[in-house]
Amino acid sequence: KLPERHIDLITSAELDRLHKAPRTAYIKAENEHKRLNYLRDAAILELLFSTGLRVSELCGLNADIDLSREEMSVRGKGEKVRVVFISPAAKEAVREYLKDRKDMEESLFVEGRPNKLHRLTPRDVQRHVKRYVAMAGITSVVTPHTLRHSFATDLLNNGADIRSVQQLLGHSSITTT
Repeated sequence: KLPERHIDLITSAELDRLHKAPRTAYIKAENEHKRLNYLRDAAILELLFSTGLRVSELCGLNADIDLSREEMSVRGKGEKVRVVFISPAAKEAVREYLKDRKDMEESLFVEGRPNKLHRLTPRDVQRHVKRYVAMAGITSVVTPHTLRHSFATDLLNNGADIRSVQQLLGHSSITTT
């Protein structure tokens, strides 16, 4: 018999504090570069929770994202393309971040100094999330994948059927979901 698998989740109060952390830091930021990073991180947190993206899928997004629609296509595991839906809060956070960006980089989320930028890596995102978890005073372990689990759990708790959640997460097997 296999042991029961424990899934890390974040409470709605913790999620709210986590979403507020980069915006609080933004207000206190002393320079334009740091403010842009806080806007980027707010957009990342919104997208991770509201779409259920894998961190690698998030890092693979390009800046030519169409924010006029409520959905976007992402290339997931096994090069499979799926549609994810973008919440109004996530669209606004991404729009705000892109509006303040002055570079011409192809990738949606970039790291580094203004004259030397690179595409954000999954490890970069993990480090940023960990920092905001600490800023929000959350003592449990919260990773980008925790936000993916919370996305799926939130859908199920609000009446979504397991097959729909499977498709939104990009799982090929229902047992994974």
